[in-house]
Amino acid sequence: MKRFLALDALRGFTVAAMILVNTPGSWSHIYAPLQHAQWHGWTPTDFIFPFFLFITGSAMAFSLGNQSLAPSSALILRIVKRGMLIFLIGLFLNAFPFQNHLSDLRIMGVLQRIGIVYIFAALIVIYCSRAGIALMSAGILLIYWYLLLVFGGLELEGNLVRQVDLALLGANHMWSMGGVAFEPEGLLSTLPAIVNALAGYEVTRFLRAQNSFQSGMKRLYICGAFVLGGALLWGEILPINKSLWTPSYVLFSTGIAMLTLATFIWIVDVKKVVWFSKPCEVFGLNPLFIYALSWLWVVCYAAFIQIDNGLGGSINGYDALFNVFQSVLSPVNASLAFAVVHVLLFWAIAQLLYRRKIIIKI
Repeated sequence: MKRFLALDALRGFTVAAMILVNTPGSWSHIYAPLQHAQWHGWTPTDFIFPFFLFITGSAMAFSLGNQSLAPSSALILRIVKRGMLIFLIGLFLNAFPFQNHLSDLRIMGVLQRIGIVYIFAALIVIYCSRAGIALMSAGILLIYWYLLLVFGGLELEGNLVRQVDLALLGANHMWSMGGVAFEPEGLLSTLPAIVNALAGYEVTRFLRAQNSFQSGMKRLYICGAFVLGGALLWGEILPINKSLWTPSYVLFSTGIAMLTLATFIWIVDVKKVVWFSKPCEVFGLNPLFIYALSWLWVVCYAAFIQIDNGLGGSINGYDALFNVFQSVLSPVNASLAFAVVHVLLFWAIAQLLYRRKIIIKI
């Protein structure tokens, strides 16, 4: 099999889900499944970012899988340039609208992690055999597990991930979690995230070798169940934790990604449910562009639009729009409706690009 449409559908579904959870009308009123776990544990929202990394690896199976994979200076330069560009776009989004001092600029973020992971995962792919990729993945997870347990433990303030980021980034350049400087997309915790991308690459390479959609789907269900089961067992001694990106979380999110992809294969490639696949495919055509645009759009509401509140003051455009929803809905439903409307808005923009066959590559 050359192409599973389910891969494109899953990419688009992930973009839509990321916009949904990143664009609530109010961060104080959110349904529990649409929030991240506070520390140990998980919610459905905790699968979205690792899905994005899984899909990044999946894309490499097409962009790199059709080459001899022999390392060359031109290929390596192209990989590094693309990864750095993604990183810099993420840094730009953190800085926009340039109203805060650079001394307080958050350095890491979602796109920054994707850029770093892409570079290292791609280099592993072109330098290592299939067995080598498996060994590298296992080595990364085991070494990271050892580092977490031996140096600082798994609590918020003492863990090694935080200590490394404090030393290399500084507290002012990190995210604040409950008043504590902690970077959920930290430097050290990006190491195990590479394995999510490598898993996506290997799963896609495996699917492309199958003779039928049904065969790929059934085998993926079985493999995904084994990975998920192993993650749950590992989680008994090493908690599943997105913020630390623990190895058990890597396996857990990968297992869920495999089972989800298998389900998408059944819906999209076996049953050919067009009403489901087409909207997802539209979102998946320009995933990084749509994600960046959604970020800029929302920031502009707050930064550049000020509306008279009728009390002698003003509120920003973001809060004013949420108040419109809140005037007819409960706060939590208003927040959800706000997010859904934005998903539809950016789908309309993606649909316009799709119809005109405009692909904005990064």
